[in-house]
Amino acid sequence: MNDQAPRKRPAKPYRRPKKDPVRMLAFEALRAVDERDAYANLVLPPLLRKAREKEGFETRDAALATELVYGTLRRQGTYDAIIASCVDRPLREVDPPVLDVLSLGAHQLLGTRIPSHAAVSASVELARVVLGDGRAKFVNAVLRKITAHDLDGWLERVAPPYEDDPEAHLAIVHSHPRWIVSALWDALGGGRAGIEDLLEADNERPEVTLVARPGRSTPEELLAAVGEDSGLPGRWSPYAVRLAEGGEPGALEAVREGRAGVQDEGSQLVALALAEVPLDGPDERWLDGCAGPGGKAALLGALAAQRGAALLASEKQPHRARLVERALAGNPGPYQVIAADGTRPPWREGSFDRVLVDVPCTGLGALRRRPEARWRRRPEDVPGFAPLQRDLLREALRAVRVGGVVGYATCSPHPAETKAVVDDVLKREGVSAEWIDARPYMQGVPVLGDGPDVQLWPHLHGTDAMYLALLRRTA
Repeated sequence: MNDQAPRKRPAKPYRRPKKDPVRMLAFEALRAVDERDAYANLVLPPLLRKAREKEGFETRDAALATELVYGTLRRQGTYDAIIASCVDRPLREVDPPVLDVLSLGAHQLLGTRIPSHAAVSASVELARVVLGDGRAKFVNAVLRKITAHDLDGWLERVAPPYEDDPEAHLAIVHSHPRWIVSALWDALGGGRAGIEDLLEADNERPEVTLVARPGRSTPEELLAAVGEDSGLPGRWSPYAVRLAEGGEPGALEAVREGRAGVQDEGSQLVALALAEVPLDGPDERWLDGCAGPGGKAALLGALAAQRGAALLASEKQPHRARLVERALAGNPGPYQVIAADGTRPPWREGSFDRVLVDVPCTGLGALRRRPEARWRRRPEDVPGFAPLQRDLLREALRAVRVGGVVGYATCSPHPAETKAVVDDVLKREGVSAEWIDARPYMQGVPVLGDGPDVQLWPHLHGTDAMYLALLRRTA
């Protein structure tokens, strides 16, 4: 008879977690977005530059990190609903860093082709590094529950049926806050197909679009520089060039020299339409009343220079005014950049022949580019912008001479930020002006509605959802 106690298995030696530079970078970017209200498109580039220098990041590493950050932010609402069904507490009680790791893991499992075992393993390893071993076990348990179904399977479980609650269904399936789904649907009109197309377009990675500034560069030069496999002409703007995925604008000489720039095609169309409206009388002084960060101002300045006109670019915030100066540097025609409040302008009434006012707004038209904005904005933000938008438009109409033209633009399709602002100013502010049909000045662009104003859409035009109203001062 053996009275000896059974031997205990020797404890496994502790293994230090291994840092994965790609996932560490993605986590750092998400924490910056959450903690500092930063924008991913501003946070990510310097992190990638640092990683190339110190970690030896290759192109594929940068591409994966970018996909992890933007994919997680775009699908945050969907992943939150799925994670909530896999934990035993409200999501608000889960520490934000833990939730970021879980969301990154959920995106790898449900939104990429990374094998499930690799996605879970890499996420748990990340959790060990940034959260500690204890919370890494929680991450492991939740992610293993998520592996039980693919994305479609989860959506069947966490999204209410469309027939019961259309807006709630679309909000979870397409990862938009419910109030934004409702606002976009009101602006778009129509049935289910149109709103689903729009929401899907908001979740797609947008193309990088360049503008060849007239008289300084040409689309042909840009296409030759990027190569026929890496660039395509713009869809609508004669100055646009679209880069293939992974194209690097900063590598182009014309961009480095300021002769070309990065600018969404919708933004180009707004500036071009204002410049194309015929005028009676002089056409010598142009104003960009909300010029920061400078894309439209640079295009307007180049167009003005070709006609012998001068551009005044005004921007309230000094640091943004410096960005405008940088964008306009080297413009062949006369221009001036000032830091001034467009609601209390230093110029005299009737000083300009053409005025553009691209007003601050909720940015709901650029959710493709700034996916975190959809989670940051609140319904009360919309009326919060209204007084400023009306004041800027009123002063723009005063700034233009009789017979001159004003372009009111905003990167939002929300009805309260677009036509409602124009109608209210024309009715209440005592400024005599008439609508100009903007559609003829966007030649070749289809599906522009009944006019006289124009609303562009990501799913119909491949642009940000820019709005433009053209007005002529009559007295």
